[in-house]
Amino acid sequence: MTTTVGTTSAPSAQVRARTGIDALLGRVTMYRLVMICLGLLTALAFALSFAGVLYYEPVDLAATLAVLLAVTYGSNRLYGAMFGVHPHAESSLITAGLLFFLLWPSTEPLELLAIALAAAAASASKYLVAYRGRHVVNPAAFGVLFVTLLQLSGGVWWVATGPMLPAVAVLALVVAYRTRKLPVVALLVGAASTLMVGFRLFDGDTVGAAVEYAFVTTPMVFFAGFMLTEPLTLPPTRRQQLAVAAGVAVLFALPTLVSVDLGFVALTPELALIIGNVVAFLLGQRRGIGLTLTGKRSFGPTTGEFTFTPDAPVRFAPGQYLELTLPHGRADSRGTRRVFSIASTDPTGETVSVGIKIPAQGASTFKRELADLPVGTHLRATTVGGDFVLPADLAQPLLLVAGGIGITPFVSQLASCVRDSRDVVLVYGVTDAAEIPYRDELAAFGIPVVLAAPGTPTGLPAAWQAVDGFLSADVLRAAVPDVRGRVAYVSGPPAMVNALSAALREQGARRVRTDSFIGY
Repeated sequence: MTTTVGTTSAPSAQVRARTGIDALLGRVTMYRLVMICLGLLTALAFALSFAGVLYYEPVDLAATLAVLLAVTYGSNRLYGAMFGVHPHAESSLITAGLLFFLLWPSTEPLELLAIALAAAAASASKYLVAYRGRHVVNPAAFGVLFVTLLQLSGGVWWVATGPMLPAVAVLALVVAYRTRKLPVVALLVGAASTLMVGFRLFDGDTVGAAVEYAFVTTPMVFFAGFMLTEPLTLPPTRRQQLAVAAGVAVLFALPTLVSVDLGFVALTPELALIIGNVVAFLLGQRRGIGLTLTGKRSFGPTTGEFTFTPDAPVRFAPGQYLELTLPHGRADSRGTRRVFSIASTDPTGETVSVGIKIPAQGASTFKRELADLPVGTHLRATTVGGDFVLPADLAQPLLLVAGGIGITPFVSQLASCVRDSRDVVLVYGVTDAAEIPYRDELAAFGIPVVLAAPGTPTGLPAAWQAVDGFLSADVLRAAVPDVRGRVAYVSGPPAMVNALSAALREQGARRVRTDSFIGY
């Protein structure tokens, strides 16, 4: 079920641009996008090597890449079989792509052996440096640290070269945007570069030389965009992520400021990241999540709900998401891991449910596989997180705006609002009033609901107001005259979220939070 947004004026150029970018990047999963970006950087490295711009010979790059791909993929499958876990192939290829830019390229047998050991250690870290199924550290960083401690090799981060920087910066920006980690990446780059540039200016460098050192000589941009953003090694909330980014930025820049000798190893970028990973682990969900499918229900031809019983209660704040893993053969570009908002009304976390749009045509292999799963199937979720949560101030009036299956995060939030007697209004847009996901739950909450749908919906609860037409800025303006006093939350397809969040800001909403389903 898609949601059409009606407006009385054309979207702004900024809204159109953002919607176009979301649509483009949403064609593949986050993991697949990172693979593509690393692949583009790898192709550029080979081109620069053939042109004689890079110090490394093409044969060295080719030998190193071949070893990394073979060992990370093979060892990941081996460890998966040993531990009874279905390995995530894309994750192993990403690890190989990262290690390619961190280790010294070579054709020497002993150096290739060290590269292979780094790759094997990186894969092993997902299973051995783990707690209850959740790995703790960035695998690529661990692999480099492992061979460093053995004094076999070390991280040279050769990606930090002038000719590579423009592409690294653009692709790092793409990854940061797609993972919704732009503020986290910006904080690390801003803090680390400020420290490094400031120290080198104090030490007598020119401004140009100091800036060149921070952005070209060090791997800061690649580190921030491709390493820090690894989702399974970040804490669940934005505030915690920013705190970790600030700490890692200081550790990253510290060797530039003072001599840091830890005795057994130097303070390197990979060690700085691993320290941040450990802190993030202590802040977040410290275990993998096992889920047993216990129920399914349909809301109509294109939407439905899946309910799971977790092996142990799942801690989540209303509005957060979980990343569900569903291994299956011949997965399409959407992959085997997907993020879904938690729609559970049970605050104990003893049941977990997700609402999903499954179109009759063009559904991903993931969704088709999920729809066909028999009750009793056991799955795993990798993480719970997200900042699309309600304000701590219970007296703050709220406006929730949902489009189609974008209602899912609001189901758990509205249950919380009812328990806490919050002042809340829901504006809900659908394309067919006969298919309203979570209609029964919304009716039971007894809150004011403005339903925007084509035609004249009938049989609606008494507290609901029907609007004939699509959800639009005009509908919001008419339905919520006190929007200036409310904190607004908008959830749904990117085009809707981008248009209506901009409209709410223009209408003076106190604050606007968004949750768009990119790649959904």
